[in-house]
Amino acid sequence: MKKFLTFILLFVTFISFSQETEKYEKSHELKINALSLIFFKSIDVSYEYLLDEESSIGISFLVNLNDEYNDGPNYNETIAITPYYRHFFSKRYAWGFFVEGFGMYNAQKIEDYDYDSIIGGSTYLDKRTSNFALGVTLGGKFVSEKGFIFEFFGGIGRNLFTSDSRYNSEIVPRIGTSFGYRF
Repeated sequence: MKKFLTFILLFVTFISFSQETEKYEKSHELKINALSLIFFKSIDVSYEYLLDEESSIGISFLVNLNDEYNDGPNYNETIAITPYYRHFFSKRYAWGFFVEGFGMYNAQKIEDYDYDSIIGGSTYLDKRTSNFALGVTLGGKFVSEKGFIFEFFGGIGRNLFTSDSRYNSEIVPRIGTSFGYRF
């Protein structure tokens, strides 16, 4: 009977310790890039899934709302779909500074004037290309206890495959200041 009672007490103690160390973490995030919305007049929405305490995967969708008469900064991408992987450098769960590798499918619209020396005039160009880029981003993510997210990031990618290499830009930016919620 003593052995049975000792076994039960050890079992209960083991269960109580395991419940203290086991902690449920929220693993889904939705974010909007405020910098793109304000500065570039583009909507950039992201979904991120936390794989573990130091890595995550996600996807970002950008739609450019600029019209041809916008007097602000121009962003060539009309649409961009960007899957990414992040690795965090902190002891907290998917929090702190990170490095990100991304791939980006983007469609660009190039508007320019092409000067022709033979006819002595210029013609208006309105070209569209679709491209695929790979790149790297550095940033930081900070999450409140209630799940509100603030993050900033900046990176650069290079278009590797393009539908028309004469009219696309070779470099694509990935910059932002995002706000969101972890659930």
